[in-house]
Amino acid sequence: MTGRVHLIGGGPGPIDLMTVRAWRLLTSAEVVVMDRLGPTDLRGELRPDAEVIDVGKLPGHHPVPQDEINALLVDRARAGNQVVRLKGGDPFVFGRGGEEVAACLAAGIPVDVVPGVTSAVAVPQAAGIPVTHRGVATAVHIVHGQGPVSASTVAALRDPEVTTVILMGVSAIPRIVADALRAGVDADRPVAIVERGHHLDQRTTRTTLGRAVLDAGRTGIRNPAVIVVGDVARAELLLPAHEMTGDTVR
Repeated sequence: MTGRVHLIGGGPGPIDLMTVRAWRLLTSAEVVVMDRLGPTDLRGELRPDAEVIDVGKLPGHHPVPQDEINALLVDRARAGNQVVRLKGGDPFVFGRGGEEVAACLAAGIPVDVVPGVTSAVAVPQAAGIPVTHRGVATAVHIVHGQGPVSASTVAALRDPEVTTVILMGVSAIPRIVADALRAGVDADRPVAIVERGHHLDQRTTRTTLGRAVLDAGRTGIRNPAVIVVGDVARAELLLPAHEMTGDTVR
């Protein structure tokens, strides 16, 4: 009998930010194929006989190529297993979830997707940053940091009513900043870099586009981090300074 694949969004990390459906499927799964980000401290919550396969990627290092992950999901489901593909954030926000769904459908494997809380919204929120805010920002532009700075991203960075959220972009900060400034984006545009959002060691660096490279280097910014560009990143937009725990404010 053929099994089934469930693509689950694990949210930004803490177990209690997963959906109830995701938790139910995860704790009953026979096979769990998991990433580096998202909930990882799950060993005591899974079935004792569950097969756990780590396919996590590091920046610039993908030990298990996507084609092999796709084949793994198909193979385990064909063997009759209930397979959970656990991802950080949401499977369809830079999670290659669409590729995995397509691979399962092409192989005749039943597949469904359980949405997760995307880090594009949840990590800024953990630092007191709303990606939209009445009178400040009316739209959000989400960018994969390793891609080119496109014309649409430049337009978003220029627009005072748009919040630009950059995922997986720590190593690309110098390139993104240089391209944006070269295109005429205001150097005083507020920037917040939120590291390890929703974790105990969360830290936020507040800066501007013109100083972002200097301040990121000075504070030693490291992955995982979400970069927010726009007026919502201003210090004290919502929280007074004394409540900004973990903040480094220029």
